[in-house]
Amino acid sequence: MSIQIPKTMKAIQVPKTGGPEVFTLAEIPVPTPKDHEVLIKVQWTTLPFTAGQDAVGVLVTLPKSSMSHISLRPLQLGQRVLTCQSSSFAEYMVAPWWQVAQIPEGIDSKEAVAMATTLFTAMYLVRESYDVKKGDWMLVRAAAGGVGLLLCQLGKYFGANVIGTVSTPEKATLAKSAGADHILLTSTPSEENVKTIMSHTGGKGVHVVYDSIGKDTWEEDFEVVRPKATIVTFGNSSGPIPPFAPLKLFPKALKVTRPTLSQFIEEPEDFARYATEIFDIVKKGGLKFSIHKVYPFTVEGVAQSQRDMASRGTTGKLLIHVSE
Repeated sequence: MSIQIPKTMKAIQVPKTGGPEVFTLAEIPVPTPKDHEVLIKVQWTTLPFTAGQDAVGVLVTLPKSSMSHISLRPLQLGQRVLTCQSSSFAEYMVAPWWQVAQIPEGIDSKEAVAMATTLFTAMYLVRESYDVKKGDWMLVRAAAGGVGLLLCQLGKYFGANVIGTVSTPEKATLAKSAGADHILLTSTPSEENVKTIMSHTGGKGVHVVYDSIGKDTWEEDFEVVRPKATIVTFGNSSGPIPPFAPLKLFPKALKVTRPTLSQFIEEPEDFARYATEIFDIVKKGGLKFSIHKVYPFTVEGVAQSQRDMASRGTTGKLLIHVSE
């Protein structure tokens, strides 16, 4: 199978420091893959997690080096694929072959790009940062955010009791629709929310806190966990957590972890394992994805997506339609 590849492509660039107003659409060379990389014609990319990090597209080259056996289907030219690699605000991108997965039939391309980094993140959080089990109590901060909504759904899929915190009644409705059993508003005084959480858990506290907020909720996390619980701090939307002494963990024998996705999918079989489980859950109908809006691949479209994201008035994914 032969696929024609142009010499140049369109890409969104940021030539100087500034906001969305400095974006430009440039004509640049199509990247040349290294021996272990593949070239993808990008069809869809997304915000948030990281702008332009996720991509769905068509595989147009295979790696020159051999691909070791992993549990995913072998890559073939023309396949519709997904990757969590960066630099996808362009018509073509390269990625290591082991960080690319064929999208199974039955999963829509928009659904696939909407789930990429956020779902891989949510999956390692409930599988490795803390292994969620049936009957566990989990607290999800920012439960209506991209990762938060998926944590709520995965928690229910694995049989946990889910408590979520959100900032508005509208976001509370969204988190409830994702499976959260109980929702607390962050506008409620902290001491009241702590009492409510302890009441829901029979006075024991939760088994795990998934906290993407950071500084503002750090101390409260210690109040709402039970002995031997785990605090997973994976974001800093209110600022980074302060330095702390290990003795802070001593009274309840707690665990604290600060994970990042790259370390959980660095090895080929790790990426394959997560991709396989994710596709299986999605095909079973175990997850729903929230898409806020689709934007065109133009300077105006990408700039507007950035402004909309910065307004904090969006829920779900913002998609960029790069090509057919």
